[in-house]
Amino acid sequence: MILKYLKKNFSAYHKPGGQKELLGLALPMIIATASDGVMTFTDRLFLAKVGSEQMNASLAGGTSIQMLTFFFIGLIGYTTALTAQYLGANEKHNSSLTTFQAIIISLLAWPLIIAFKPLLGMMFTWLNTPQAQISYQIEYISVLAYGVIFMLLRHTLSCYFVGIGRTKIVMVATVSAMLCNVLLDYVLIFGKFGIKPMGISGAAIATVSGSVVAVIILLIAYCSKQNFREFYIGKSFHFSSVIMKKLLYYGSPAGFEMLLNFIAFFFMIAMFQSKGDVESTATTIMFNWDLVSFIPLIGIETSVTSLVGRYMGAGKPHFAHRAALSGIKTGIFYSVLILILFIFIPKSLVLVFQPDIDSNIFEKALPIAVNMIQIASLYVLAETVIVAIVGALRGAGDTHFTMIASVAAHWTFVPVLYLCLHVFNLSVPFSWFILVVFFLIFTLVLVKRFKSGKWKKIKVIS
Repeated sequence: MILKYLKKNFSAYHKPGGQKELLGLALPMIIATASDGVMTFTDRLFLAKVGSEQMNASLAGGTSIQMLTFFFIGLIGYTTALTAQYLGANEKHNSSLTTFQAIIISLLAWPLIIAFKPLLGMMFTWLNTPQAQISYQIEYISVLAYGVIFMLLRHTLSCYFVGIGRTKIVMVATVSAMLCNVLLDYVLIFGKFGIKPMGISGAAIATVSGSVVAVIILLIAYCSKQNFREFYIGKSFHFSSVIMKKLLYYGSPAGFEMLLNFIAFFFMIAMFQSKGDVESTATTIMFNWDLVSFIPLIGIETSVTSLVGRYMGAGKPHFAHRAALSGIKTGIFYSVLILILFIFIPKSLVLVFQPDIDSNIFEKALPIAVNMIQIASLYVLAETVIVAIVGALRGAGDTHFTMIASVAAHWTFVPVLYLCLHVFNLSVPFSWFILVVFFLIFTLVLVKRFKSGKWKKIKVIS
C-alpha cells in the first residue's frame, strides 16, 4: 500500500504540472520574493534601532504608498498570466506586445500616484495616527512616491520573465536589489562613512535605489540578443487595442482587488495603531513577521499563475489543475517551518526588534506581540492553500471571482475589527484572533471555487 502511494506520487512529481516542473519556476521566485521580504524587514529592523516611532511610521507609510500603487500593480500583474497563455499558444510575439502595454500603463500611472500623495497626510490625521508618527510617515512617502516609477517598471518586467518561465533572471535582479537596499539602509539610516544619519528618509532612498538596480538588470536581459529575437521585441513597441483590452478586462479585477484590500488593510492597521503607542508597536512587530512568513509564498503563487496560464493557453486544463496541487504541496514544507517558529519561539522573534536604548513602550508591547504571533500560527498553513488556488484562478482568467471573494472578505474584516476594538473594547490580541477565524472561513470559499472546476472553462485567448 505504501509502495503504491509512493510510486503514484513519484510519478506525479515528474509529470507536466507536477512538483518538479513547478519547483523549477518556484525556487528562484521564492528566493526573489524572500529577498523582497528581507528588504522590507531590514528597513523596519534598522529603524527600530533608531526608535519605535520611525519603525511604526515605515509600516503605516509604506502601506499608504502601496495603497496608491496597488491597483496598477494588480493590473500589471496579469501580464504574467497573459504572457504565459500566449507562450502556451505559441504566440510569442504577443507575449512581448503584452509587456509593452503594461509599460504604457506604468508610465501613465506615475503622475497619478504623485498627484494623490498630499491626500495621505490628511488621512493620517483623520485616522488618529499618533502625532509622533505622522511627520515621519510624510517624510517616508515623499521619497517613495517619486521613485514609484522604478517599482512599477520592475514589476512589469518581472511579470514578463515569470510568464515565459525565466524566473532565474527575476531572482538575480531581486537579490541584487536586496543587497543594494540593505547596504544603503545601513549607510543612510545610521549615517556611516561620513554621511549624516537620515533615519526614515534614508530607508526610503535605499528602497528606491534597490528598484533602480533591479530595473537595469531586467532591461539588460529583456534587450538581450536571444530574447530580442525569440520574442520579437523590436516589433512590440506599439499600442495594441486588442491586447490592452484583454489586460484591462482580466487585470482590472486583480487591480481593484489589491487596491480595495490594501485600503481595508490600511484601515485595520490604523485601528490597531490608534489604540496607543504600545499597541502600535506590538502590531507593527507582528505584521513584520507576518510579512516574512507570507512573502516567499508569493513566489509560489506567481509560479502557479505562470504554469497554469501556459497550460490553459495550450488547451490542457488537466495539467493546470495538477500545477495548482503541486503549488500547495510545495508551500506546505515552508509553512510548517514558519508554524514551528511562531508557536515555539515567538518571544525571540519579537526581541529582534528591541531598540538599542531602553524603551518602556517596547517592554509593554512585548507580551502583546508574542501573543499575536502565536495566534498568527493558526493560519500559516491556510496561506499556502490560498496562494496556490489564487495563482491557479488568476492564471486561468478567473479574476472576477477572486476579486469579489477577496474584497468581500477584507471589507468584512474592517467593521468586525472596529466592533471588537472600539465598541466591545476587546483586547488587541483577542480582536486579532477573531480576524484570523474570519480568514480561515475565506480559505474555505476559495477551496470550494477551485473544486468546482469552473475556472477550467474560461477562454482568455482565442
